[in-house]
Amino acid sequence: MCDGAGMPDRYVLRGTELRYCLTRLLQLQGQSSVTELVAALDDWNFTVPGRPTKTVSDALRWEMRRDRVRRRGRGRYSAAGMPRGTEHRIITRVQAMREAAESLTGGQCV
Repeated sequence: MCDGAGMPDRYVLRGTELRYCLTRLLQLQGQSSVTELVAALDDWNFTVPGRPTKTVSDALRWEMRRDRVRRRGRGRYSAAGMPRGTEHRIITRVQAMREAAESLTGGQCV
């Protein structure tokens, strides 16, 4: 049960949500470092569990296997091509998550 005490004021990203946000950020920003992506997530009112840079790099490695992200050097990534349907799904879900993060007032139950 959620009593609101000690709740985070940021939307916590995990799994698919995190991967979709990172892929979308790379589409919008172009080539970025892991640190820049962590900062951009923070700007969008998102947070990730654990060590943010490790969590983000692990998520990007997963997206590389699906050929949606390409590694451009140590700690640098860029978006790769993807089917229009996949891109539309990512854009739609990320927009919904951003709206939820913006409306987050008392935190989220995790």
